[in-house]
Amino acid sequence: MPSSAQTPTLISQYFSLPNAITAIRLLLIVPFALLMANGEQRSGILALIVYAVALGSDFVDGPLARRTGTVTSIGGTFDHATDFLFVTAGLFAGASRGVFPWILPSLIVVAFVQYFIDSYWIHRHGGLRKSNLGRYNGMLYFVPLLLEIPIRMGARLFQPLLTVLVWGLVVSTMISIVQRLVFSFATEKLASSSPQE
Repeated sequence: MPSSAQTPTLISQYFSLPNAITAIRLLLIVPFALLMANGEQRSGILALIVYAVALGSDFVDGPLARRTGTVTSIGGTFDHATDFLFVTAGLFAGASRGVFPWILPSLIVVAFVQYFIDSYWIHRHGGLRKSNLGRYNGMLYFVPLLLEIPIRMGARLFQPLLTVLVWGLVVSTMISIVQRLVFSFATEKLASSSPQE
């Protein structure tokens, strides 16, 4: 049974202000996906508003956690998982209208599941094991969602940029998956070949 001195710390890992801000983004996932699945201009305007609120929460929760000293592996995992759900829900919804290829959100699902399993089950890191390529991909996954909204409102000049970006992300996500797989095998081989104490 945890002592009374430990209880506030355990509670703060789950019920902190940064996590509450992340939870706002979590609650916006379904409305955003429904708006992205609807190709009307009015839905596009509403999707842009929801997107702006979600992105604002993503910019605030991390710095706030660092400022208030409430950074935890639980909070980091919650933040990354919420970003993943928000992005993939929006991309799958857009794919249902044919504005994104199905392969991109599908690969993002594979990459995130691999990321999670590699961090918590294979290497038992106690937190998510990040990579530079995965970090940049994670930020860029939000961009196609933003570009699609003005395109549906008539700004067709963004379409070539969206096409290049989406297929570039398909390639970079596949590279990230292979990179993490190779690194995991190399780490396991190194650990098994090292002399035992």
